[in-house]
Amino acid sequence: METVINALLPLSVPPSGPGWNHADMTELLGNSQRQPAAVLLGFREGVQPRLVLTVRTDHLQSHAGQVAFPGGRSEPADGNALTTALRESEEEIGLDRALVTPLGYLDCFETISGFCITPVVAKIAAQAQLYPAPDEVAEVFEVPLAFLLEPANLRRYTMEFRGHQRPMVEFVHGGHRIWGATAAMLFNLLQRMGRT
Repeated sequence: METVINALLPLSVPPSGPGWNHADMTELLGNSQRQPAAVLLGFREGVQPRLVLTVRTDHLQSHAGQVAFPGGRSEPADGNALTTALRESEEEIGLDRALVTPLGYLDCFETISGFCITPVVAKIAAQAQLYPAPDEVAEVFEVPLAFLLEPANLRRYTMEFRGHQRPMVEFVHGGHRIWGATAAMLFNLLQRMGRT
């Protein structure tokens, strides 16, 4: 985990937009205002740190059935990205914020759905009990950090979207396809660690 921590933006200096992919998103979305959001990249402590991920339920309006980090839209009362990530993680997977140790941030990331996401990286205590909120989350699962750091597990491909060829990355672990914004944020972590 030490190499992860060293790659992060410090808690004292939260990133602000635009996202590291702003030029790409401007091509697709124009200069419209992006909505603030935050997600939690939570690594459960243990001999092998494991990243906590969710599968979104099939009936959600956006990104149904996709693998995602716990998180969502920032509410005015949140005040900052860290509070948003902790609140959303509590709502979506029952994560007790007292069992979370924030470590730092990744660079902001803009999504095709018009959000500017601040990724919050944290440690989750080994004993934390996680359970999906059935209206939003179909499943909670964990992926070893070692799997994500293995270069052979990072797959690169190109996707056509609105007439644009877009380079993409994905991971496949235990039958779960981790792609889209979730994979892109993981790729940013690997880049910051010098592992791409």
